[in-house]
Amino acid sequence: MTDRYGVLGWPVAHSRSPAMMRAAGLERYQRLPVAPAVFADTVRALGAAGFRGANVTIPHKEAALALATSASDAAREIGAANTLTFGAGGAIHAENTDAPGLLAALGRIPASALVLGAGGSARAAVWALLRAGTDVSIWNRTPQRAEGLGARVVATPVAAEVLVNCTSVGLDHSSSPFMDLALEADALVDYTTVVDLVYRAGGTALIREADKRGIATVDGLEILVRQGALSFTLWTGLAASHDAMRAAARASTPETNAL
Repeated sequence: MTDRYGVLGWPVAHSRSPAMMRAAGLERYQRLPVAPAVFADTVRALGAAGFRGANVTIPHKEAALALATSASDAAREIGAANTLTFGAGGAIHAENTDAPGLLAALGRIPASALVLGAGGSARAAVWALLRAGTDVSIWNRTPQRAEGLGARVVATPVAAEVLVNCTSVGLDHSSSPFMDLALEADALVDYTTVVDLVYRAGGTALIREADKRGIATVDGLEILVRQGALSFTLWTGLAASHDAMRAAARASTPETNAL
């Protein structure tokens, strides 16, 4: 039987991962909408249902690590997993490709960075940047949740070489980074590069405002491609075509545009 793959999230109708991963060669890759209340039971049943692996998105990354029977050092140190591999006897191995995917999308190691958020994606970003030698600050609407991640917690956004939005703000039209994240559009000039893990057709408000000011940008779709390619290699042992994955992701038409 051909191995099955998927992406776990709630919601997940927006995900472009199926088009992207099918372009890489995983023909049986699908969206797997799973509510938090049934996440653990559902994931434990996937291996017996023929699944070889699954990517994990909001809001399940921390829960994915918690239910795994084994995990990489990176996933354990980050405290979140975005890639699960299913083995014999119910074995579930957790990995995190968000961290190296972010650095690959950036293409360089910044001297300083401000990370917005404290969820699974933010944990990966902070971990990757700190290990690379970047001076990292972190802002979150609930400061206590950002404590213990190893970065300096700040009460208001501070200037840095790179700004990384790891929150879901911008996911739909009901939220705005300039209302919900204590950011001001004109203050974006305090950063040489703006990274938004959220992606939308035509760019998020954060990316559009940065572009207007001539600031270098990295959108969430590029990070999606980079982390997805790493997941593909973990499952298959083969190199993935970034160009094919990027083209498929950009051409896909999910039910909504989001993270």
